[in-house]
Amino acid sequence: MGVAEQDYMGHNAFEWLTERLASHRCQYWALQLSGWGGYTLLTFVGSFFWVENHWVHSGYIAVATTSGVALSEVMRRGFQRLWDRAPATRLFGSLVVVLLAAMVWAGIKFGGSLWLYGKAGGSENEHPVVLAIYWFSYSFLLLMTWTALYYGIKYYQASLTQQEKTLRAESMAHQAKLKMLRYQLNPHFLFNTLNAISTLILDNEGRTANDMVSRLSQFLRHSLDNDPMQKISLAKEVEALMLYLDIEKVRFADRLGVNLDLEGDSPRALVPSLLLQPLVENAIKYGISQREWGGEITIKARVFAGELLLEVSDNGPGMPEEDLARLGSGYGVGIRNTCERLRALYGGEQKVRFCNRVEGGLAVHLRVPYEQE
Repeated sequence: MGVAEQDYMGHNAFEWLTERLASHRCQYWALQLSGWGGYTLLTFVGSFFWVENHWVHSGYIAVATTSGVALSEVMRRGFQRLWDRAPATRLFGSLVVVLLAAMVWAGIKFGGSLWLYGKAGGSENEHPVVLAIYWFSYSFLLLMTWTALYYGIKYYQASLTQQEKTLRAESMAHQAKLKMLRYQLNPHFLFNTLNAISTLILDNEGRTANDMVSRLSQFLRHSLDNDPMQKISLAKEVEALMLYLDIEKVRFADRLGVNLDLEGDSPRALVPSLLLQPLVENAIKYGISQREWGGEITIKARVFAGELLLEVSDNGPGMPEEDLARLGSGYGVGIRNTCERLRALYGGEQKVRFCNRVEGGLAVHLRVPYEQE
């Protein structure tokens, strides 16, 4: 991964984190104001049943609500400092914070109650200690409810964030795997082609070797121009395949024939880049090259029931039945690579099948979801 790509990913991660924090802040204040607004409304409506001077009492409610909002905000900041501590420390610290906030809020409400009832006709026989205990219990229970809701939402958001991070990490690992599988094809193909060029040079076929090097450069330029993570149309994939076949035709000349049969909408179907090349390379290596007079490779494609059906076949000697089971799992880098890429991209929605043809040769059948640009 280059420096520019790392900077780009780091910038995206910073933007994502900033957006998440802004979203959490908005959600917090929406819930905070809604909750305390509901508390204010219920207290105000309830006061009509047991308070004579509602407007004096509404001022008391406003002070109680404002102080409650301020104290809960102070509690939130305390909880944030305790969030990364050990669970026992977080639990004990949170309890201390709630107790302190409840004492302050009870003092405010106790003082307001004395002022309200002492001067507005409240019961003079009620003992101040009983009133203080009442308001402390009331404040503690209410703030504990707020704390439980805060931590419940906090843990829920943390769980969602962790799930998002896990999904992002899995996605990045998935993309890295696909890139690795895709990049494996170039060295594998290049190794085989350079071996062929070396053989031509040793056989004093310099002109043929030079022609192959020229066509090889065209193919590599085409493969490097394509994003390994981006799917291309089957028509473009066939164009890239023909560049590869031009290289092979330098070696085989008239001994290698190619037959294309792309039906209907199949040329517009999206497929992973360099999907066909390993299959054709395998057909040439184990099919065409085994016959003195060469042979023919046939590539068929059609769209049926929302799927792209591909077939790559040759008229070579085929393979023993016991070897067919090993294809795609451990038989050759190119074939194994292609099967792994399809599994990584499509999961259970793809199918690869190898079989011997009745008329001779080997056929590879691919089935993938049909997608268009």
